[in-house]
Amino acid sequence: MSASASPITHAAGAPGCPADATPLERARIGLDACVHCGFCLQACPTYLAMEDENDSPRGRLVLMRAVVDGRVALDDPDVATHLSRCLGCRACESACPSGVPYGHLIEQARETLAAQRPLPLVARFILWVFARPVALRTALWFGRMARDTGIAAELSRLPDPLGFPFAMLASTRRDATPAWTPRPVPVRAPVATLDGCVMEGLFADVNRATERVLAANGFSPCAAPGQECCGALHVHAGDAATARSLARRNIAAFEASNATFVVSNSAGCGAMMKDYGQLLAGDAEWSARAATFSARVRDVSELLAVAGPRQGAPVPQRITYDAPCHLEHAQKLSAPPLAVLAAIPGLDHVLLEDRDQCCGSAGIFNLIEPVVSQRVLAAKLARIADTEAPVVATGNPGCLMHIGAGLLLGASGAVARHPVELLDESYARAER
Repeated sequence: MSASASPITHAAGAPGCPADATPLERARIGLDACVHCGFCLQACPTYLAMEDENDSPRGRLVLMRAVVDGRVALDDPDVATHLSRCLGCRACESACPSGVPYGHLIEQARETLAAQRPLPLVARFILWVFARPVALRTALWFGRMARDTGIAAELSRLPDPLGFPFAMLASTRRDATPAWTPRPVPVRAPVATLDGCVMEGLFADVNRATERVLAANGFSPCAAPGQECCGALHVHAGDAATARSLARRNIAAFEASNATFVVSNSAGCGAMMKDYGQLLAGDAEWSARAATFSARVRDVSELLAVAGPRQGAPVPQRITYDAPCHLEHAQKLSAPPLAVLAAIPGLDHVLLEDRDQCCGSAGIFNLIEPVVSQRVLAAKLARIADTEAPVVATGNPGCLMHIGAGLLLGASGAVARHPVELLDESYARAER
């Protein structure tokens, strides 16, 4: 493999001023934790795809340090280029022996960068929509119409990068399945579920399946009106101010539910809500409430694994499982999704090589960095093809859409499904 011997060299331009009082400067202690051992390199999907150490965690940390020390100007184009190419998958954190908080560092670097130069127009528009419920509901309504009428499938044939977003939409379509009513069981705890933006807008059937599966395992539902976007897309892009505003609204909404747990079936959203304590740590009014809230958040697989979960009827199906990055690396949950799948008799679960490697979705990354995203996805699709499994289970909407689009365009006949969908099918068969 060919790679730069040392990351970040800038021959032109005067050194920048130290980035005092910026979010990145305040994160200096995290930068100091890196010992440049290089263990992160083979864990990083963009390094493997680009073969350039500037696009590795170690290289980006060197770049961040150079900005903080004033050796590289914040407005240097290479700063934006290499920091923007990071997927934020946090696989480097799992590989790091020194405990470098890379996920927070890249977010703080992007927040610092966003104050200097605006995000691309498409990113600003998407983030604007996701922060406004009426605009978001309208956009997702049009998305469902394009999907359900077949328009999205037709437009997916457009050349890249135009066709891929429509393939993502088309991949969210589900065959109508009859609902079933869970039998009464002893109540373990009251729970409130995060509806989620994309989950409720494009994967409403998965949300209903989640509710049924939770009820079948003793978790009683509590309503949480007033909840909004979790803010993950915003904080990952550097718009931390909007993310904090959304976090406060969600905390208030879920506090009013009086639920013991707040449950998410979206790995990225769950990781974000578990991080509200960190996000609002500097807010005297909200920091304690945020920390208490974050301690109540559970991924649906995490809660089900504690409950068992109870077994259903056989589902004779060959499947493979791809681990969402924000479940595997951010939330450190490897076993719970496998426990959910193990509760389904009849599944032929084929292990996926490099299942903990990012698929290339990363929120809106696949829309603003399509070339890098497609390189990363190509490696994932090749591994999936090796399993010959017609179903890929994964617990995050971005992964479902990104992998689903790749499978659709590749005409493999395989589909991406949430693990809860498979467990719901197993329970439905048991009730028939």
